[in-house]
Amino acid sequence: MHSGIISKLLKYYFRNRFCAKAHPAEFTIIMQQIFEWDQQFFFAINNGTVNSFFDWLMPIMRNSKTWVPLYILILVFACYKFRVKGIWWFLFAGCAVILCNYISSDLIKENIWRIRPCRDPLLAGQVRVFPGLYCPSSSSFTSSHAANHFGMAAYIFFTAGKQLRRWVWLFFLWAFIIIYAQVYVGVHYPGDLLAGSLVGLITGGFVARIFNKRFGLLTFDNLPTAVI
Repeated sequence: MHSGIISKLLKYYFRNRFCAKAHPAEFTIIMQQIFEWDQQFFFAINNGTVNSFFDWLMPIMRNSKTWVPLYILILVFACYKFRVKGIWWFLFAGCAVILCNYISSDLIKENIWRIRPCRDPLLAGQVRVFPGLYCPSSSSFTSSHAANHFGMAAYIFFTAGKQLRRWVWLFFLWAFIIIYAQVYVGVHYPGDLLAGSLVGLITGGFVARIFNKRFGLLTFDNLPTAVI
């Protein structure tokens, strides 16, 4: 019962515009203020950080096809260094991304509607959009890009962080640049990305815990050496 009430409240209050007259409660005012801050932050990035280099880079960074070579490289490296354990590690990584995407796209987006800034008629002429760039009609909340990439970063951190050491933070930087691009091209609000990132961090950490319990942390010690 309580979950149904909470779901209805969230579904209503995360709409693009709130009706303060119908719901003059303090919660409404708080949510309105949060939305206004979120929108201001959006315009600070979408309009305020414009430059020709980002215009070229950001659409590339958010394109999933850009990272196919990286995924292939990770798979080859995992299989070469860790053999069967590496294959299982990569499969669990895929499961983490699938689970993140399911939670974000099928559970949250289907129940909490928020219009994307690039589709909001009230913001037409204010949002900087890129010609030819597809603006999805699905809910803006949460960002599946954020969930998936931060889920991957969290999974790598908790399963291989001790071996990669400071280099593991590059995966979080990678995820951050991708979600920054989502705001830059006008398809998400920062709040969508924050929520998606939290989904990814929690889910990626959860899957990593299962992998570590079953297979143990990845380690470069005691690996098979080639016979010369």
